[in-house]
Amino acid sequence: MTQTLVDFLKNPVYEEDNNTEFQYRFSIFIKLLGLSIAFSIVLGLLTSLFQNFLNLDFGEHAIEEALEKYPVYVLFLAAVFAAPILEELIFRGPLVFFKASRFFKYVFYASVLVFGFYHITNFEITTVTLLFSPLLVAPQLSVGFLLGFIRVRFNLLWAIALHAAYNLILVGPVVLLKLLDIPLE
Repeated sequence: MTQTLVDFLKNPVYEEDNNTEFQYRFSIFIKLLGLSIAFSIVLGLLTSLFQNFLNLDFGEHAIEEALEKYPVYVLFLAAVFAAPILEELIFRGPLVFFKASRFFKYVFYASVLVFGFYHITNFEITTVTLLFSPLLVAPQLSVGFLLGFIRVRFNLLWAIALHAAYNLILVGPVVLLKLLDIPLE
């Protein structure tokens, strides 16, 4: 699996996987979900180390503001259903139009970069945030790559499902703590 991902990263090609068995696809899905969570945790910890070591202020994260503004079920529905559907349609849906193009590789990389850097809006936009934006959106860049991979190999529905599961794992505990009225800090 790792070598397949590295090869795809080096030279993304729109090539659908011929194995359509659900069990096979689900096992790949679970591996990609595990990788996406692992990358996000490691990159998040790295960001925290930089933030603490350099005494950086990235401001309030969008989820903190959303928790104050909206009922918890709205946040849950937005993160687990609306965002995965809309973002996959916008960022990975159009890849199909370039599958036979010699420019697919560049369109793929662009979709990953735009998806990743779109998430800088989760932070207050300051000079510090912009300077450290590659680090701040590194989790979304890595996840964007994995979402693009599963989209190309299986289809858009698998990418939406992976995105939804990823968001559920990250947002679910926050929602649960909020529902149980347990302070987040």
